[in-house]
Amino acid sequence: MSEFGVGDRDFLLDGRPVRLLSGALHYFRVHESHWDHRLAMLRAMGLNCVETYVPWNLHEPAPGEHRDVAALGRFLDAARRAGLWAIVRPGPYICAEWENGGLPHWLTGELGTRVRTRDETYLAHVRRWFSRLLQEIVPRQIDRGGPVVLVQVENEYGSYGSDAAYLRRLAGLLRELGVTVPLVTSDGAEDHMLTGGAIPGVLATVNFGSRAREAFRTLRRHRPEGPLMCMEFWCGWFDRWGGEHATRDAGDAAAALREILQCGASVNLYMAHGGTSFAGWAGANRGGGDLHEGPLEPDVTSYDYDAPVDEYGRPTEKFWRMREVLAEYAEGPLPEPPTPPARLGAPAEAELAGWAPLDVVLEARGGPERSAPVPPTFEELDVDRGLVRYAVTVPGPRQPYPLIARGLRDLAVVYVDGERAGVLTEGDEQLKEPVAGHARVELWVESLGRVNYGPRSGEAKGITGGLLHERQYLHGVRARGLRLDALDDITDIPFGPLPLDGGPGLYRGTVTVRGAGDARLELPGRGRGFAWVNGFCLGRYWSVGPQRSLYVPGPVLREGENEVWLLELDGSDPAGAGGVLLRGL
Repeated sequence: MSEFGVGDRDFLLDGRPVRLLSGALHYFRVHESHWDHRLAMLRAMGLNCVETYVPWNLHEPAPGEHRDVAALGRFLDAARRAGLWAIVRPGPYICAEWENGGLPHWLTGELGTRVRTRDETYLAHVRRWFSRLLQEIVPRQIDRGGPVVLVQVENEYGSYGSDAAYLRRLAGLLRELGVTVPLVTSDGAEDHMLTGGAIPGVLATVNFGSRAREAFRTLRRHRPEGPLMCMEFWCGWFDRWGGEHATRDAGDAAAALREILQCGASVNLYMAHGGTSFAGWAGANRGGGDLHEGPLEPDVTSYDYDAPVDEYGRPTEKFWRMREVLAEYAEGPLPEPPTPPARLGAPAEAELAGWAPLDVVLEARGGPERSAPVPPTFEELDVDRGLVRYAVTVPGPRQPYPLIARGLRDLAVVYVDGERAGVLTEGDEQLKEPVAGHARVELWVESLGRVNYGPRSGEAKGITGGLLHERQYLHGVRARGLRLDALDDITDIPFGPLPLDGGPGLYRGTVTVRGAGDARLELPGRGRGFAWVNGFCLGRYWSVGPQRSLYVPGPVLREGENEVWLLELDGSDPAGAGGVLLRGL
C-alpha cells in the first residue's frame, strides 16, 4: 500500500516528492470501448494522471433511481491498468459544459437557488447520492492499491457562492463516507473566487489558461504553504451553436504549459481529450460578460475543446508540442501513441424511407398530458432533455392581438389552427402576426440545454411566465412532454412515407456498412434535431454551425444493416431531405 499526501511544497508519495501531470478525460463523454485507447494516448503524451468529473444527473435521472454508477469504478480500473493515477471531481456540481452543471433537473426544479448551499433538504439529497457514488471511489484510493490520489470538494465554488459552511459540510461528508486521500478545491485565480471557494484544511488549487506566475502569486497570498497546482489549464475552449469554432495556437499552449511546470507546479490539462456530449447532454452558458446574465448560448454536441487529443482520439499538433514539454519531466522515454481504433472502411449512404409526424411520436412515446391554469415547466413535467407541446385556446370571437410566450426558455415553434405561424425564442417572445379568436394554438418548446455556469444555473425550462393574448393571460393550458431518452426505442411508433415538404417529425431508415469503425454522420439539408444510430443517441445537430457532422463511435456500428433515425424539429430542405451519409474519419 502507498500513501499519497500533501507536503509544505510538494505532493508526496510515501514521503517522496512527486508532481502530478494530469489530463482531463470524462468517462461519460467517451464510448467505454475506447477508454483504454484514450488513456494510452494520455500516457503517450507524457501524463501520469487522469482527471474526471462525475455527472450526478446522468446517474440519478429520478430520485433514488440510479443508472450505471459503476461506470466510474470501471473507468478508474482502466486508469490503473494504463498506469495512471486519477483525480476524481464528484461535484455535486461540475459545470463541464454539461446539462445543468451535472445537477439533476428534479433537484433544481424542487430547490431552485437553495442548491449549492447549506440548505438541509439539498444536503440530504447530496448525502444519499454520495453514499452511493463513493462505493465506486473509496475502494480505489491509492492507500488501497487503487489509482485515486485526489478528490475535489465542489467545483469553482468561488465563482458562484460564499457559503463556507456548505463547503465544510461537503468536505466532512466525504471524509465521513471513507475518502482518505487529500481533498482539494479549485477556483479562478482571483481574490474573490479564492475567498469564496477555498476552506481551511483543504488544499486550494487554481484554474487559468495563461500567466501562470501571476496566478500562483495570487494563490500564495491566500495559501503560503502547500503544493502549487493548476487544476484546469485551459489549453483549448468549447464551442457554442451559432458561434465560431474556438482554437488555440499549439505553440502558445505549449509555452503556457512550460511556464506552469517551470513554477514547480502540478497541472491538469483541461481538456486532454474532450470527447462528445452524446444524447443531448450538452449544457449552455449565458453571455453578457462577467455577470453571465445575457443571452442563452447553447453548447454544441462536440466537446473536442481543441484538445491535444481530438474528439476522434487522434493526436493533434498540440499533442506533439505538449509531449515535447512533458518529456522533459518524465522519468524515462515516453511510450508511442497506441494503434488507433478501427475506422469506417467506406462511405455509406442511407435513404430515409419512413416518417412519423411529431404528434404521432408524442402520442406513442410522450409522457402523460397535464392540464393546468398556467404552463407547467419542463421540471414539473419531468423532462430533462427533449421538448414539450403546450396547447391553449384563444377564446372568441375577438379581433387579432399579439400572442406572447412570456419567460420562454428556449425555443418554440408555433402553430395556429394547425398551420405553422412562426418561431419564438427567449429574446423574441411575440409572434410576428397577431392571432384572432377563436383559435387553437400549439407551441412545441425545445430545451437547448440547461445553464451550466453562473448565477442563472438551475433555471427552469419551458414557458416560465405564462401565455398572453395582448395583456390577458390565457389560462387552461394542456402540456405534454417528450423526453429525449424515450426515443432510444421507437418500435411502437407507426411510420408512413416521407413528407414532400421535408417537415418536422421522426425520420427512419437504414444504412449498410462494410468495415465498421469510427465515422462521422453528415446530414445535408437538415435543420435542427437529434440523430440516433442503432438506438444510440449521437446528440444534437443544427445547421447554424459551427459543428457540421456528428461523431459515430465504431462500436455503435455493426457489419451489414444499421438503423438510423432523426428527430427533425425545424424542417429540412426537401431536396436533401432523404439522405444521410456515413464517412470515415
